[in-house]
Amino acid sequence: MKKFFNSTIGFLRVLGLLEGTSLIVLVFIGVPVKRFLGDDTIVKTVGMAHGILFILFVFLTLLVGQQQRWKMFQTTWKVLLSCIIPFGTFYVDHKILKPIHQAGN
Repeated sequence: MKKFFNSTIGFLRVLGLLEGTSLIVLVFIGVPVKRFLGDDTIVKTVGMAHGILFILFVFLTLLVGQQQRWKMFQTTWKVLLSCIIPFGTFYVDHKILKPIHQAGN
């Protein structure tokens, strides 16, 4: 786990997994519970955490994109788009971030 926090790309990977997990919990558990059972507890708690993770993910993606010299229309936009699509951050981690992170270590 320590190797993930040695670089900004590693931290972005961890943040992406947390943000993606919070989105999935929110969309597939929180919203149905709110709609069908009328209990918005999950939406309120996970929604706040997801919002914070989302903002951090966007800012860190832009920072890493600048550090890695990603081209906006080749890599950066894909990583940014992934955080609004359920399971998107997991796909981008596997296809883009993991290979870059492993090449740097």
